[in-house]
Amino acid sequence: MTHADLPAPTLQSPSLYWFIPSGGDGRQLGQPSRPAHFSYLSQVAQAADVLGFDGALLPTGGTNEDTLVVASALSGLTRQLRFLVALRPGLLSPVLAARLTASLDRISGGRVNLNIVSGSGTFDFEGLNLTQAQRYALTGEWLGAFRALLRGETVSQQGDYVQLDNARALLPSVQRPYPPIYFGGSSQPALEVAGEHVDVYLSWGERPEQLREKFEQVRAEAARHGRQVRFGLRAHVIVRPTEDEAWAAAEHLIEGVSDEQIAQAHQAFLQSASEGQRRQSELSGGTRQSLRVGKNLWAGVGLVRGGAGTAFVGNPENVAAALREYQALGVETFILSGYPHLEEAYRVAELLFPALGRTSPVFTPRDGQPLTHTSTPSAHGPSTHAPALRAAGSILADAAPAELGRFRSI
Repeated sequence: MTHADLPAPTLQSPSLYWFIPSGGDGRQLGQPSRPAHFSYLSQVAQAADVLGFDGALLPTGGTNEDTLVVASALSGLTRQLRFLVALRPGLLSPVLAARLTASLDRISGGRVNLNIVSGSGTFDFEGLNLTQAQRYALTGEWLGAFRALLRGETVSQQGDYVQLDNARALLPSVQRPYPPIYFGGSSQPALEVAGEHVDVYLSWGERPEQLREKFEQVRAEAARHGRQVRFGLRAHVIVRPTEDEAWAAAEHLIEGVSDEQIAQAHQAFLQSASEGQRRQSELSGGTRQSLRVGKNLWAGVGLVRGGAGTAFVGNPENVAAALREYQALGVETFILSGYPHLEEAYRVAELLFPALGRTSPVFTPRDGQPLTHTSTPSAHGPSTHAPALRAAGSILADAAPAELGRFRSI
């Protein structure tokens, strides 16, 4: 048998994370109808937990609840779900951040991942008068101190942004030497920080050829420091039983957004100091006319939503095939979301999990018994609930609209 005759290697099911909408939720972009009440965030987190998602991202932004506080509260309501918690070097000293991280990791039983967010220039909410390059310089210094503190070292550091004398973080985390560190950014300074400090480089969804080039740059930067970096992808997902249903759902998601809103958002995004935001905006072009940027990749979310702006759209088999294409580039973790997040968590588990070779306890028969409509999911064990909570569409649907602005979480 020649090499050409050998079967292609089978890719394992990737790690799948969901999203906690701590800035509000709704059925359509630009029309938030579900305030970020903790009761609702708890429902989303518990659904992700019992459905079998590996973890959930807690976003950061001016209108999002604080990630450490929300993760701490949700950790007691979940059993296996990991929390990808945002830390912003511009807001926390590395010593305090190390202490908070260790405490949360201990309280949650080692279920913490960290998402380091540098921010986007002088327009971000912390009010720091820093350029984008200065933000990444701060992040590099901060991460150097933060990682050393969690390794148990005594840190003395006199940098341009971080000054410490004999600093220590005496409480260790459960995960050693520290919880996995995720980080994203598309500019050259960001890629350099990723290569030197982080465990998982996280990118927003772009065309495969764009990500291949970016991942190669990160690998090269990591090699300079004798390190290796893993990769993750942040995107939305719209999966339905058929292609037609999926694309109709995508169009419905943006039908309440006016052309004027799209034009205003596009101009604001193009002026952003964030290279990643600029790349997302270029994919959509600021128009409804050219949103399919791949066979099953759609840039419609990025018309008015800052941050991750692309979605995988299609039937389960085609969406799974699209994810496999990115997996072949090195992506090990997909951080997905869909509007509204409670119903879509069930839909993804019911439709997409099997296409990826995953099983969900909620949709798996127990003890040879058929799935029925009479049982309900429980946080205390596997469920025999068959329908994907079709009644969930009415949950909080009548909630009073909140003045939440655009969805701008990462």
